[in-house]
Amino acid sequence: MAYILSFLTEIFSQPAFLMGIISLVGLLALRSPVNKLLTGTLKPILGYLMLSAGAGVIVANLNPLGGIIEAGFNIRGVIPNNEAIVSVAQKLLGVETMSILLLGFIFNLAIARFTKYKYIFLTGHHSFFLACLFSAVLQAANFKGWEMVIIGGFLLGAWSAISPAIGQRYTKRVTEDGGIAMGHFGSLGYYLSAWIAAKVGKAENSFADTEISEKWGFLRDTTVTTGIVMVVIYLVCSIVAGSAYISTITEQNMVIFSILTGLQFAVGVAIVYSGVRLILGDLVPAFQGISQKLIPNSIPAVDCAVFFTFSPTAVVIGFISSFIGGLVGMLMLGGLGMALIIPGMVPHFFCGGTSGVFADKLGGKKGCIIASFIGGIFLAFLPAMLLPALGNLGFENSTFADFDFAVWGIVIGEAFTHFGQIAIYLICFVLVLALLAPFAFKSVKVVGDTLSYDELMEKDRAHK
Repeated sequence: MAYILSFLTEIFSQPAFLMGIISLVGLLALRSPVNKLLTGTLKPILGYLMLSAGAGVIVANLNPLGGIIEAGFNIRGVIPNNEAIVSVAQKLLGVETMSILLLGFIFNLAIARFTKYKYIFLTGHHSFFLACLFSAVLQAANFKGWEMVIIGGFLLGAWSAISPAIGQRYTKRVTEDGGIAMGHFGSLGYYLSAWIAAKVGKAENSFADTEISEKWGFLRDTTVTTGIVMVVIYLVCSIVAGSAYISTITEQNMVIFSILTGLQFAVGVAIVYSGVRLILGDLVPAFQGISQKLIPNSIPAVDCAVFFTFSPTAVVIGFISSFIGGLVGMLMLGGLGMALIIPGMVPHFFCGGTSGVFADKLGGKKGCIIASFIGGIFLAFLPAMLLPALGNLGFENSTFADFDFAVWGIVIGEAFTHFGQIAIYLICFVLVLALLAPFAFKSVKVVGDTLSYDELMEKDRAHK
């Protein structure tokens, strides 16, 4: 039994397998020929593996930058990192986390089938991270055993369906009704950025629609632009840190190291874009089978990096603006006497870049810069506010990085502190009401329209 649980949870924690399985089920429902079954199943798997490989290159080339900034500017504090804190938590709560993960996916499918929240969350590693957070904060709230697993599984499954729905109106604007939803637990930050951008900017003046003159034609290539920006950032930070520190992390010359690292980062971004095209080319059409036969009107909720291709320049601008916001937030935390949160380059790139895309599509260039900057400040304050709850469990100097993780940790922690376990049950009850509410209001829509296979292929050809 333990082996089966371990095997299943490992499958559900791997987005590549999830996407392949879901795609296969959809194609079988459509009664696709064998050749289509093979390619339609493998391409989403290969696409996500390519996306993951690109993300790995990005992370590997971003990680040294945090240490360089610490050394160069003599800053000491906490760098938020999901993977780091999960690796610590797994040693204490491994079985509970895996059980919550598996039950959460089952709840997500049941909610998509029987309610009007038709979103199937496919970003397995983020589900794993949130399962880990729930196991940690529920244990701190004195829940144990099956009670912890059921509550955590329901919270995970419900939020996996509700979070894409909250901002689907924004997601449809970003993707031009591309038949996908946001499946990443930085979602509240992206929707907040879209809302702010719509208030302060104009969608007509966006980075996505900007024409670049022939003189600056090389900037039309996002890979080149990203490489130039990152080389400059690395050079400046490395010069401030000094060659003595750089020699502790590499044997290369400081300038050579900065150039190669910045350009390798750009290569990672290019790999991500290629993986995204493979995923969208076959996953979304296959979902038509699930939508028609198994879970009517279902929509795949996919990783935030999938949205990068909709406004590549905004990804870079959003990242830089978010990082600057993180620096300002760090200074504000110091002034308030709170724990210093050193901007983590990985969350600021993925969360800040995605916020930039959403903000650019809703509020243009001005909205992109302002909203991503504000989002960066939140990425400093929210992890700092989450630290005390995690510190009680022995996770001192570690904290989750992304928006939704911090919000859920703070909400559950504060609710238990002030009102006890009854508050956690009330939170579950509120989520049940949210899931049932659309049945009482016929005009309420929590699902976006999906495209037909032909429409999707036409859109894909136009995009290319």
